[in-house]
Amino acid sequence: MSLLMIGCGKMGSALLSRWATSTDQNITIINPSLVKAPAGVKVTQTLEELSGQRFDFVVIAIKPQLIAHLLPAYQAYLKSNACVISIAAGYSVTSLVKLIGERAIVRVMPSLPAQIGRGVSGIYANAICSDAQLTIAKQLTDAVGYTHITDNEDELDRVTAVARSGPGYTFEIARCWINSAINLVFSPKAAKALVLNTLGGSIELAIESKSKVTSKNGATQAGLDTLMKSSTLESLLDSTVLSAYERAITLR
Repeated sequence: MSLLMIGCGKMGSALLSRWATSTDQNITIINPSLVKAPAGVKVTQTLEELSGQRFDFVVIAIKPQLIAHLLPAYQAYLKSNACVISIAAGYSVTSLVKLIGERAIVRVMPSLPAQIGRGVSGIYANAICSDAQLTIAKQLTDAVGYTHITDNEDELDRVTAVARSGPGYTFEIARCWINSAINLVFSPKAAKALVLNTLGGSIELAIESKSKVTSKNGATQAGLDTLMKSSTLESLLDSTVLSAYERAITLR
């Protein structure tokens, strides 16, 4: 299958680096500012260089505010039954249809760890999208991590609030945790190593099992009693995710 990627920013580059090595798609990207592409990926600078070509899939990886200006020009380079995949946050299927008409559209909300194959992607496909096209879209997201297929765009916004924004929450929690380690008189370098390795190992353990991590009246239990006091942490995380979801709604 032939795939054209329009633009290649941070998220697009993260996806492209994995797709080039983990899928058998024939990939072309159009991005005048891209310095270096993965082996096997064709880079073009202008639309004119695509003359005569038609693609099975086109991936929209440009900023949402540029889509209305740039996307219509790509109509001539799509096969009649081509599928459009958008990774643009907040740009609805309805908005895309206004630009390119009724055709198969898949919205994908990936998270940044996709660049190391540990991303989480939400997928929503409109009714025109065939099972075969959805299968290929899922193969692309599976190549960069875990895929959650949604039934509607509201659910996709909820995935955005939980997973796409999730690395930001994780980094901030890690920053605070590292500062706490520094306050226990560890050097910044040692504190960072201790916290990040603890996070990484704990996540792997959580994925693999549900091992009990506390002992009665132990140090861990004492720490957790303070952490969960008055359900402050639960309430704060609820508010954090809800704020991200509400913002995603306003971007539709």
